[in-house]
Amino acid sequence: MWIAFAFASALFAGLTSILAKLGIKETDSTVATALRTVVVLIVSWLMVLSLGSAQGIGDVSAQTLLFLILSGLATGGSWLCYFKALQRGPVNKVVPIDKSSTALTIVLALIFLGEGVSWMKILAVASILGGTYAMIQKREGESASSRSWVVWAILSALFASLTAILGKVGIRSIDSTLGTAIRTVVVLIMAWVVVLITGKAPLVKATPRRELLFICLSGLATGGSWLCYYRALHDGPASVVVPIDKLSILVTIAFSSLVFGERLTRSSAIGLLFIVAGTLSLLVA
Repeated sequence: MWIAFAFASALFAGLTSILAKLGIKETDSTVATALRTVVVLIVSWLMVLSLGSAQGIGDVSAQTLLFLILSGLATGGSWLCYFKALQRGPVNKVVPIDKSSTALTIVLALIFLGEGVSWMKILAVASILGGTYAMIQKREGESASSRSWVVWAILSALFASLTAILGKVGIRSIDSTLGTAIRTVVVLIMAWVVVLITGKAPLVKATPRRELLFICLSGLATGGSWLCYYRALHDGPASVVVPIDKLSILVTIAFSSLVFGERLTRSSAIGLLFIVAGTLSLLVA
């Protein structure tokens, strides 16, 4: 059953990027992240209440809470960096870098969770990284300043890999839905603190209604992705759940072409095939 939840997570995650891109054409990415997190928080706690998981709050140990908080902070960092990159760069290039967090997750899973690394996994990681490199190649005439999004995308991937590991440890002894909701509180606080510190609070009221709608829809998609992802992560190995979740790149690439007219070059298409092949091979590694 956890495999089904992992694929559902990929579908929702793929839609998240498209909806978010539509919501940050004029809206500051940090403000959009904070607004979107409010929606995710509501979805998360509604699920907790509907499943009766709230009664487990009193049983959350100090260690579990610590890892959930750390995972929430890592998620917040990943979101802020990801949407900053998404606002500045093309979807079909930002997303591959973010999904390359699979490679680091496998290494961290080996170190902290004791999940083994086979030759198949090593080859898969090489395929994913090689495919990512092919997809983000600099185009002729493209200036270095116009590629500032690359740094933000790389930071997003680093934080995302930490999120998976810390989240796996944090939900070992509690209901995954409750763990997700607690983490969301941390992300919400972090996002709004950043908005206040950077002096962007006045921009909240200036958010166009149309973009606010897409931001909210993105939040709903994220909430669905999170709930499915951590349910899968609770029952399955991180080294398998994470790669399946990364298949959301196919959903995102497809919709980026339909909605934004972003076309893949021959090199990018080959790179995408390598990423998908490497990701799928992890399922049998």
